[in-house]
Amino acid sequence: MVYYFTSTVVDPPAYVYVGKDKFENEELIAHGWEEDVWFHVDKLSSAHIYLRLREGETWDNIPTELLTDLGQLTKANSIEGNKKDNITIIYTPWSNLKKDGSMAVGQVSFKDNKKVRRLVIPQRENAIVNRLNKTKVEKFPDLRQEKEDRLKELRKKDQAAMLARRKEEARIAKERQEKKWQKDHAYDELFAEENMAASSNQDRDENWEDDFM
Repeated sequence: MVYYFTSTVVDPPAYVYVGKDKFENEELIAHGWEEDVWFHVDKLSSAHIYLRLREGETWDNIPTELLTDLGQLTKANSIEGNKKDNITIIYTPWSNLKKDGSMAVGQVSFKDNKKVRRLVIPQRENAIVNRLNKTKVEKFPDLRQEKEDRLKELRKKDQAAMLARRKEEARIAKERQEKKWQKDHAYDELFAEENMAASSNQDRDENWEDDFM
């Protein structure tokens, strides 16, 4: 089971999801998207909170209001962290999560610690937590299938973009060829007219035949 939340502090609203338990967290770790950002209470047990970014968004420019929502939701989903003030929330792109066979269920580390950011939550803000909880929806998604469908979608976009690039490159190449031909043959018509004039009798005076007498 996965819990889905909606944050309306940004427009369009942000898409947030949470694993029910550590076993569900394993599925989320395995089948996350490149657009996902992972949140967790630092050095304490907590739920794994994920923000799914929209196209064009990046993890390093998440609006402050949205970060506050995610920090509050992460804190609220930590038994120990929910009781404490001034706790630190860590967050990083899903792609920076590291998982190997030596780790316990639901446990992760990071490929690059420089890509981990920290957010301090002074205390629980019930108004924020209650607002988010009102949007909570429980679902039983096939995370593997969703990931496969997403990858297929991305491949189609890449193929379409590549086709568009090839068409544009062909158009530019044709345009260059046409310009080159025009440049190479710019005087063809002029030369043809001069040759016609040289061989024509039309513009000669009445005595031109005397040249041959």
